[in-house]
Amino acid sequence: MLEQDRDKGEGLLQAGLQDNPRSGAAISVRGLHVAYGGTRVLHGVDLDFTPGSFTALLGSSGCGKTTLLRSLSGFVPVQSGSILVGGRDVASLPPEKRGMAMVFQSYALWPHMTVLQNIGYGLKLRGASSAEIATKVAAMLEFLGLPGYESRKVTALSGGQRQRVALGRALAIDPGILLLDEPLSNLDAKIRMTMRHEIRAIQQRLGLTAVHVTHDREEAMTMADRLVIMQAGRIAQVGTPEEVYDRPATAFVANFMGAENVLPVRVERSGQGASLHAGGASASLAASPSAAFPAGEAVAYFRDDVARLDAVDAPASGDLVVPGLIAARAYPGGVYRYRVEAAGREITVDDATRHELGTKVGLRIPVQRLHIFPATEAGIAA
Repeated sequence: MLEQDRDKGEGLLQAGLQDNPRSGAAISVRGLHVAYGGTRVLHGVDLDFTPGSFTALLGSSGCGKTTLLRSLSGFVPVQSGSILVGGRDVASLPPEKRGMAMVFQSYALWPHMTVLQNIGYGLKLRGASSAEIATKVAAMLEFLGLPGYESRKVTALSGGQRQRVALGRALAIDPGILLLDEPLSNLDAKIRMTMRHEIRAIQQRLGLTAVHVTHDREEAMTMADRLVIMQAGRIAQVGTPEEVYDRPATAFVANFMGAENVLPVRVERSGQGASLHAGGASASLAASPSAAFPAGEAVAYFRDDVARLDAVDAPASGDLVVPGLIAARAYPGGVYRYRVEAAGREITVDDATRHELGTKVGLRIPVQRLHIFPATEAGIAA
């Protein structure tokens, strides 16, 4: 997208919005229950979206994130609960009455229509004149970096261009709220990276309240200022990307956010503090927030890049050094990726040094990088 095109387009858009300024709207979801047939999908969801925020709904397949988005938009009816937009309950209103616009995963563009007709479709339904539609679409195309594309059929466009047209159609009706249903999943990796930044920049420049559904953890973290992690139709954690990544509230969240290595541990307390034990190794918990957990059996979660391989008899120096055996090795590039048998589990570790299969090693893990949860809770996600 050319900067001068975007600036020109934004000026035209703002000039046309003086009587109807575009601004984000607050959304409050209270006690939302949704069912498909006799199967409950959302179980009393309570969630707030502040004006101008960019929220990503993230979770594994079947967690309810798409159902929540479609409930907000009006494409899925709610069983009970409320959806307040600017203090008004819109749960019973049709999609076109909610002040929201949606960008679909499949783009949902009309293949027999031109770019102008697709972007202007919502305006036409609202009774805008042909001249008004043409002016607004031209401004939108300038803003999106597609000036002069009015007469092209959408079937002649690239994937990235079609995504911009779908975004333009959503923005053309001046919504306060933009809903995004995995809109980048059909694009190749390079275009997807570009569109992440463009959609985020557009949302910030126009002050929209955006709600984005994705299964891509990196996409959610780079685009959103707030993450909502969903599990089985409920909210598991809400927070900034940093909070959810570094301080997961549950074992499920830790595992979902990439801490996929699971190590059985035991927490013991004494007059001197608390200690952590795993596979014959021990470490102090004095410097770790996990020291607040009660004594007993627990499970520690950590990411592949947290641990490294050391000599089996290396001094702990405050870390947890668990004896292990190299069971498998691969070279994905830059580092070696090992599967290490330790404490009765197989642990994945990235390490720059080449080791032979069957080598006894010390699995060195900084205690402060462990996410520790009681074994009874961790059993849900293990």
